[in-house]
Amino acid sequence: MNDKRIRIYNSARELFSAKGFKDTNVAEITKLAGVATGTFYNYYLSKDQLFMEIYLAENAQLKKHVLASIDLDEQPGKVIREMMLLNTQGMLANPILREWYNRDVFNQIERVYREQNGVEATHFLYDSFIEVVRKWQEAGKFRGDIDAEMIMAIFGAIINIDTHKEEIGLQYFPQILEYVTEFVINGLKGSGPSNPESTLLNDEQEAKK
Repeated sequence: MNDKRIRIYNSARELFSAKGFKDTNVAEITKLAGVATGTFYNYYLSKDQLFMEIYLAENAQLKKHVLASIDLDEQPGKVIREMMLLNTQGMLANPILREWYNRDVFNQIERVYREQNGVEATHFLYDSFIEVVRKWQEAGKFRGDIDAEMIMAIFGAIINIDTHKEEIGLQYFPQILEYVTEFVINGLKGSGPSNPESTLLNDEQEAKK
């Protein structure tokens, strides 16, 4: 990475950690980095793009730490509960990752990042964990009639519940996350139907015909 780009990146990371995304501007970043403000735009299209680059790096580091901290040979239910707990603790402890809970701001940052980088979606989950899910399916620990990608999307949906506390009701947290996680894990157990034709989804589709 170019020396000036590294200085801009590190300065932004320091300021985002100390002041947050909204209260940090490009002029402050370049001043701390010791470069001209115009130099910033030689490397980044916007503050949003730089923040997301830093965010994704921090997120990947946290996920790597979480996966290294748990025994993936344990039963899926225990692994997933520990993984979600460590992930939540890590995000709340990291001021950059904590911005994820400020959905109005973060959704805007993510949208700009996708547009400027030409990507349809930004992935925040465990890219390597999908292989663990597939192994559980092969071993009969998870249902095989649901795509591993869909299972990862289900886990992502559980995590997103945490950003809707006020709409759901603060009095239900954190118990609601524990219950939803339990229900999902029980629904994914290998004792579920292995024949796609017998799944609830397919039964409902047949009923509509």
